[in-house]
Amino acid sequence: MRQVYGWDFAPRTAFERQTVDHLFGEIWADGKLSVRDRRLILIGLTAGSGQEDVTALQLDAAMRLGELDADDLRDIVVFLAHYAGWSRAAKLNTEVENLIARLGETERTDPEHPLP
Repeated sequence: MRQVYGWDFAPRTAFERQTVDHLFGEIWADGKLSVRDRRLILIGLTAGSGQEDVTALQLDAAMRLGELDADDLRDIVVFLAHYAGWSRAAKLNTEVENLIARLGETERTDPEHPLP
């Protein structure tokens, strides 16, 4: 989970353990696609399906871990507007600009010391 989000998570329930073990131990870690590639796919999917909470998590992790910068995020908004629709892109744009304002244009967080 640290490689994907920059922090660790201690599962407390059987459901959480299964999710963490399978999703992060197998799906994200299989090596066939990079974490960045998987994140781009997930951003497109979640933004297009209106899952703003998951999209926000992915955008934050991508920027903090140095996978995407402010210009990349803004390009994603423009690209997805044509496929996901302008109203979803408008919400995504607000999320992106708020994230950039919070983290700064080029700020990166050391994965060993992630933001809370």
